[in-house]
Amino acid sequence: MPLAASAASAAVAQGDVRLEGVTKSFGATVAVRDLDLEVEQGEFLSMLGPSGSGKTTVLRMIAGFEDVTTGAIRIGGDDVTAMPAHQRPVNTVFQDYALFPHLTIGENVAYGLRVRGRSRAQRQEAVTAALAQVRLGHLADRLPHQLSGGQRQRIALARALILRPRVLLLDEPLGALDKQLREEMQLELKSIQREVGITFIFVTHDQEEALTLSDRVAVFNDGRIEQIGTARNVYEYPQTEFVARFLGLSNVLPADVAERLTGRARLISVRPERVRVLSEEDMPRADDVVTQGVVAEIVYTGPTTRVIVDVAGDVRIIAETPNTHHPSADVRVRRGDGVRVAWTADHAAELP
Repeated sequence: MPLAASAASAAVAQGDVRLEGVTKSFGATVAVRDLDLEVEQGEFLSMLGPSGSGKTTVLRMIAGFEDVTTGAIRIGGDDVTAMPAHQRPVNTVFQDYALFPHLTIGENVAYGLRVRGRSRAQRQEAVTAALAQVRLGHLADRLPHQLSGGQRQRIALARALILRPRVLLLDEPLGALDKQLREEMQLELKSIQREVGITFIFVTHDQEEALTLSDRVAVFNDGRIEQIGTARNVYEYPQTEFVARFLGLSNVLPADVAERLTGRARLISVRPERVRVLSEEDMPRADDVVTQGVVAEIVYTGPTTRVIVDVAGDVRIIAETPNTHHPSADVRVRRGDGVRVAWTADHAAELP
C-alpha cells in the first residue's frame, strides 16, 4: 500500500497531537511550563526557539523519550502519557541520521520492518516504495558512507516513513548540512510531507527554515509558547518583543520614540524591508512615518543591502532593500550621510 494512502486511511479530522497542561521539570529546573498545544492531522508544525527554550524537550515527551511531570499527551485521541516510546504511533528523525554503517541503504530502510517480523517479500516491497518516495531507489545497494549528506538525510526519512507512523518527529534533521544543501532539502522535505500527508512536528532554531517549511510556527521561549500561527502571521504581526526580535531582523522602537513619531506611546516593530531611505528628491507618502538620522553602516549581503541609521534617542533603524540595480552601480548613500528614513504607518506592528 502506498505511504500516502496508508496515512490518509489513518487520518482524523483534527487534533492529531494534543498537549494538555504539560510541565516538565528536571529537579528544580522547569524546562516546560503548563503547555497547551494542538497539532492537526497532516499539519507541518515547526517548534522554533533558542537553545534552552523547551522545544526539544517537548518533542522528546511526545516521542516518549522523556516523562511528563504533570499534564497529558494525546495522539489520535488516545492518552499516551504513560505509554512506552516503542508503543507510540510516532517515529523520530535525528540530526545525526543514525544509519547503520555496515548495512546497505535498502537494509537500513528495512530494519524497522525486520524487527517487527515482516517477511522478506513484504520488506522488499515496502523498501522499494519508501526509496521511490525520497527519489533514491537507485541507491538501495550502496553503503551509507558512499552517499552525500543530503542523500543520507533522505534515507533516514525513508526509514522513518516506512513504519507508517501517525506522526513524524524531526529534531533539527537538517542542522548538519551546509547552507545550499539545507535549502534544497527544505523543499524536498516539504514536498515529501505533502505527498505522504502525515503530521510532521519539526524542531529548529533556524528562523528562515521554520518560515519556509511550516503550516504553523510555534515560537518557544523559557518553556512556553510565546506565539503560534502561520509563518506569515507570526512574522508580520509579532505579539511580543521576544518574537519580533527573534524571528528575523526587526526594528523595535521604544515607546517614547514611537510616541514622538506616531503620537502613540506603544512599543512598535517595523521589519527592515518595510523601511525606505529617502533621497533629497523623494517625497514621503501621505501615510508615511518619517524620521531623520545619520548613516552608521552599510552592509552588502548579496541579495540585499542594509543601511543602518542612527536616529534620536540612541536608536538604530535598519533599512533593507533588494539589489535590483546593476551590479556596478554605486550605493547612493555613504557612512556619515544625514538621511531620512520612512515606512508606511500600517506596516508597524504594535507590541503589548
